[in-house]
Amino acid sequence: MAMNIMIQGTMSNAGKSILAAGLCRVFKQDGYRVAPFKSQNMALNSFITEAGGEMGRAQVVQAEAAGIKPDVRMNPILLKPTTDVGSQVIVNGVAMGNMRAMEYYRRKREFVPQVLESYHSLAAQYDIIVIEGAGSPAEINLKQEDIVNMGLAELVDAPVLLVGDIDRGGVFAQLYGTVALLEERERRRVKGTIVNKFRGDRAILQPGIELLEKLCGVPVAGVVPYMHLDIDDEDSLSTRFAGESARKAIDIAVIKLPRISNFTDLAPLERFPNVSVRYIEKPAQLMEPDMIILPGTKSTIADLQWLRQSGLEAAVLHAHDRGSIVFGICGGYQMLGKTVSDPDQVEAAGVTRIDGMGLLPMDTVFHGQKVQKQTSGTFGQVPGPLSSLSGLPYRGYEIHMGRSERALSPLVVGENVYGSYVHGIFDEGGIAQAIVSDLCRRKGLDACELEAFDPEKYKQQQYDLLAEGIRQGLDMDFVYRVLRREV
Repeated sequence: MAMNIMIQGTMSNAGKSILAAGLCRVFKQDGYRVAPFKSQNMALNSFITEAGGEMGRAQVVQAEAAGIKPDVRMNPILLKPTTDVGSQVIVNGVAMGNMRAMEYYRRKREFVPQVLESYHSLAAQYDIIVIEGAGSPAEINLKQEDIVNMGLAELVDAPVLLVGDIDRGGVFAQLYGTVALLEERERRRVKGTIVNKFRGDRAILQPGIELLEKLCGVPVAGVVPYMHLDIDDEDSLSTRFAGESARKAIDIAVIKLPRISNFTDLAPLERFPNVSVRYIEKPAQLMEPDMIILPGTKSTIADLQWLRQSGLEAAVLHAHDRGSIVFGICGGYQMLGKTVSDPDQVEAAGVTRIDGMGLLPMDTVFHGQKVQKQTSGTFGQVPGPLSSLSGLPYRGYEIHMGRSERALSPLVVGENVYGSYVHGIFDEGGIAQAIVSDLCRRKGLDACELEAFDPEKYKQQQYDLLAEGIRQGLDMDFVYRVLRREV
């Protein structure tokens, strides 16, 4: 049976996911077979495995860092918010329908057998399981039915390292306050604390660290530096949404829909130094970009209504008329059609039919059965300004409830308009370069000095840099003693 260790945080975005990924990479480098695990994840960024199951992208990142294929056992419960008070509930990779928050809270203990079955199956296959908590274990209003923080730690007998985010300030209060709110049996599970995202001279921290160790009764296991890495983020907590980037030689505007999902699709375009990828929410921010991207969304109809009411639909159509290319992915692609219908209220948006933007010749109808699969192939002849995509191989995955009639190709093309259901469509080597190259030629630029780019090699380099930062910041001898139950 595998050894285990659990990373819990003082709050959301304290850095649990990235630290867990870093530990997965370190253990892999040290010769162990390691797998990640998170019993319950709430995220709109999801992934489809080879077997067709859906899981959160945080555990996909951790699996990649561990050098293994993503598996829904690593994230047996995924909640995808559909409204402020409800989510689609996915268990073992399969959508079970929508639940309001209180209904799920009342019923979530029913899912404990599936959680434990997934965990023990992984534990029988790997040497180490790195477990990630969610939010904070000190959310005292939720502790009674907890299956993701201390509740899970007790079920699988996992020691805990507690992480606080010093970049936000108040890290000592975060860590001590969290420990203080735990019950005595829970405090015994906390073997150490971690100060995360530190910038500066560690010596300045030392007096605080010494006092924190006395107050909490456990050692500080490390001070992890703030790392500038290009690793997938989770949902709206992403720093890429903060602020407004300057326009560069090639300007791409991404509509930041209220329920934006799988925005990691855009990461390959962000890696070109001469390309600006701006996330916008107001018509005045749009201007006249070279390309506009409508990304995925968990609620196509509600976000299309927002697009219309905010004035952004009119701004996008105006920019298109003036020459901007429009590219829609999944829910954004559905918006570009003639109509979107939801006769069975699958999206629960209160609307059974709405006109689309009318830029692509298709109609979308929502059905109860979800499409979730990996997909790959080769583009045929692609007309229009992105003709360099012709003949290029693509690979990605589909996650959608709607079916778009008269739109069977992986890439549907209109006049300066492109749409696809394929998430990760820009990831395959050559596709992002081809798009940026076409945009450069369209402006009379010299292909913007594009360089050959190997996405997989780049990704592995980022995970190695993450592991280097983890080794620099954590006392790995102490971490291994925690694993071996010597602490």
